Amino acid sequence: MLIKNTELKTYTAEPPLKEKRRLITSLISAGSFNDFINHIFWLTDTKASSYVCFANAHMLVEAYQDKEFNKILNNADVATPDGGPLSKLMKLLYGQKQDRVAGMDVLPRLLREAAIRGKSVYFYGSTDQVLEAVVNKAKQEHPNLKIAGYYSPPFRKLSAEEDASITEMINQTKPDLMFVALGCPKQERWMAEHKGKVNACMLGVGQAYMTYANLEKRLPKWARDWSLEWTYRLWQEPRRLWKRYLVTNSMFVVLALKLLFQRETQKSL
Repeated sequence: MLIKNTELKTYTAEPPLKEKRRLITSLISAGSFNDFINHIFWLTDTKASSYVCFANAHMLVEAYQDKEFNKILNNADVATPDGGPLSKLMKLLYGQKQDRVAGMDVLPRLLREAAIRGKSVYFYGSTDQVLEAVVNKAKQEHPNLKIAGYYSPPFRKLSAEEDASITEMINQTKPDLMFVALGCPKQERWMAEHKGKVNACMLGVGQAYMTYANLEKRLPKWARDWSLEWTYRLWQEPRRLWKRYLVTNSMFVVLALKLLFQRETQKSL
């Protein structure tokens, strides 16, 4: 298989990501950004069905408060440090630099590499209008990309029959990568429920559709490096997100400080 980017490799036996590290109660995968990209394609080559979570502070607090959701996160084939605070905390706790691996950065990179590697993609979730914008941009940027399909499910709980029909429809297109945008924690629960049913590597990319299709602006890199993206989203949707970002972020800071204090205490013993 020809791969134009020399940083990327084809793996047959050994997975590029070899460990997860505990943050609060959750297990987060460790490695470079390229390791994550390589590992996702390794999953498409070695596993019939898998799922990837993009973890931020909100997700870790959600997992801390909900044991069932924590199990879903910990059972993910990959859980990336999507948020800057997570990658910084991993470095503080474990002493090794950790790249931030955000869904908004991974989505365009995977589309580019999928076109090079001959892998097919499927877009699931969000609205028809958003999906059409995503697909149109992907076709413009990557004419050789194999787009297996896209589908916007109803914004309600599906019956067992409906779910089985949609799953069969997806599998008939034979996607390698399936991007899922249902919002946290719905998309993570959906992927966990469909592991072993959907024959693809599922990735819960959340808001990444919106930024990829230029339907929402993203903060400049310097602001992202300072972990300020949450302030921008809070400004955009204050009524819906004030609790998530003000209350949840505060809880994450408290839990992170507790971890760091415990580490320092153990060092002094």
